[in-house]
Amino acid sequence: MAENKKHKAIIFSAPSGAGKTTIVHHLLSVYDELAFSISACSRPRRHNERKGKDYHFLSISDFKNKIENNEFVEWEEVYKDNFYGTLIAEVERIWDEGKTVIFDVDVVGGLNLKKYFKEKALAIFVKPPSVQHLEDRLRTRETETEASIARRIGKAGIELERAQEFDYVLLNDKLEETFEEAERVIKDFLKK
Repeated sequence: MAENKKHKAIIFSAPSGAGKTTIVHHLLSVYDELAFSISACSRPRRHNERKGKDYHFLSISDFKNKIENNEFVEWEEVYKDNFYGTLIAEVERIWDEGKTVIFDVDVVGGLNLKKYFKEKALAIFVKPPSVQHLEDRLRTRETETEASIARRIGKAGIELERAQEFDYVLLNDKLEETFEEAERVIKDFLKK
């Protein structure tokens, strides 16, 4: 992937339900110089998701073919046959537009992106006030089964332990204050 000094990456990671997507959407409405990196995944599309807008939905075999062809910056099998990843072509598309790429990814994906982009990246961990808040938010979505909520909450404990590996930890307790803090951190990074 061709890179230059202007190419930057902002990575938002968190346990599922912590509010990272809400924060990223807010930042995209505030900063014209940001563009969202649409991840690829092999899981089924949820009723409220659009192909090419929320995710690039791929079959398991298509996803594996792209892995073999080294078409990903990073990828992982989050749950059995549930692959997620960042396509090189997606990052190049955004950089070709002269924008800074912003990611909304899980914790392992975020750390992989941070390792890949090094000093070009700002990796932010969105921390929920508590695991109970996470569970409440997942239930409010009404997109998760009891089994998937239990699986996500189990994974959240492990992910929360990795917060210190990120450049910045953003506590998402009061949303308006979280937005203001995120804006300040992003503004400082974009000025560098």
